Amino acid sequence: MQDFNQKIIEEFRANGGKVGGPFEGANVVLMTITGAKSGTKRVNPVAFLPDGDRIVVIASNGGSDRNPAWYHNLKANPDLTVEVGTETYAATATEITGAERDEVFAKVVAAMPGFADYAAGTERLIPLFAVTRAN
Repeated sequence: MQDFNQKIIEEFRANGGKVGGPFEGANVVLMTITGAKSGTKRVNPVAFLPDGDRIVVIASNGGSDRNPAWYHNLKANPDLTVEVGTETYAATATEITGAERDEVFAKVVAAMPGFADYAAGTERLIPLFAVTRAN
């Protein structure tokens, strides 16, 4: 998985935030997150939905029954660095829960229908995070 992600990261940075392959045309953000146990900073390419003055990132893990590793790291260390297109900025992530999560997930599915398949294929509730620019 690390090699797969590394290729996406390199392509993203070489092409001003655009990637091809299975993510062609998708909104992809690079999140640099600090590991919960290791303290190591890792870059994770993740799909996102623009939502007003924030972006929403989806912890789908490809529809797996487990949350992605970055989910646990972001919960423990919500301050991160975001790369969108050619812009890089500091941000803070907050998990979206309850009725708001359901409303926002409906927007995600309307914009990117494949996430409905991911949700249908797992018993876990796919987490969402609101990522807002740091002041």
